[in-house]
Amino acid sequence: MILKETINLFITKYKQEIETLSVSDVRIGVFMTAVKLSDNSYGIASTVVPKHSEVHCKKENRDFGEFTPGKMTDISVLELLETSKKNELITTLQIAVLNAISSRFLETNHYKILRNTDPIDLIDYKTPKTITMVGAFHSYIKKISKSQHQLFVLEFNEDMFSEEDKKYYVPANEYASVLPLSDIVLITGLTLVNNTLDDLLQWIKPHAQIIVTGPSSSFIPDILFEKGINCIGAVKITNPELMLKIISQAGAGYHTFEYCAEKICVLNER
Repeated sequence: MILKETINLFITKYKQEIETLSVSDVRIGVFMTAVKLSDNSYGIASTVVPKHSEVHCKKENRDFGEFTPGKMTDISVLELLETSKKNELITTLQIAVLNAISSRFLETNHYKILRNTDPIDLIDYKTPKTITMVGAFHSYIKKISKSQHQLFVLEFNEDMFSEEDKKYYVPANEYASVLPLSDIVLITGLTLVNNTLDDLLQWIKPHAQIIVTGPSSSFIPDILFEKGINCIGAVKITNPELMLKIISQAGAGYHTFEYCAEKICVLNER
């Protein structure tokens, strides 16, 4: 899995740099989760809510152990990354922490980065192509629908679409029917949190342009690039303390871009 491989990369290649780091602050909002590390680096990720059965469980099954409310701070980064304990919130925290650590590596490790750039602006609109989006990015739908491209949008919930956009809707579980047809694939970073990206990549044809975008995809892209991803749409936090406030008040991705973050693109030059 991409997440596991990226964690292993950090532990083997950058262990000396991260072994003294700890988690200083955690904000789990409705839509986004934010972390602050002991070196004053910050990261965010999309919040994935625990399964209903985990929250509304029998008293004897209630979890008060590590990485539960009240026990998410003052823990070492390595302890969090290496834990064998798994649930949605731990995965969310791990990705937010990876994004926090990566915020400095991205600036210094000679990745090609385009500042104040949205991946949608890098698409060639001159030659008609088939584009599939995994996740309903409404601003992307609006822009692509004005072009000559054929558009499919894989999404779990049809209610996410306006009436005029429902013609692009494809149920998420039908990804195998459209991904092999696609010349360009735009994938939400949420697939890193819910561990579906690896399976999606298996259905994309060779030489298709693959873009992974969203706050959750802001960690160093080495493993993503090895998997054939061409471009990462990531986030650079510009006002960390305001970001914590926004996330704590049910902020979504577009709130962060309005107040405390900018869009960046990390390009695969291989």
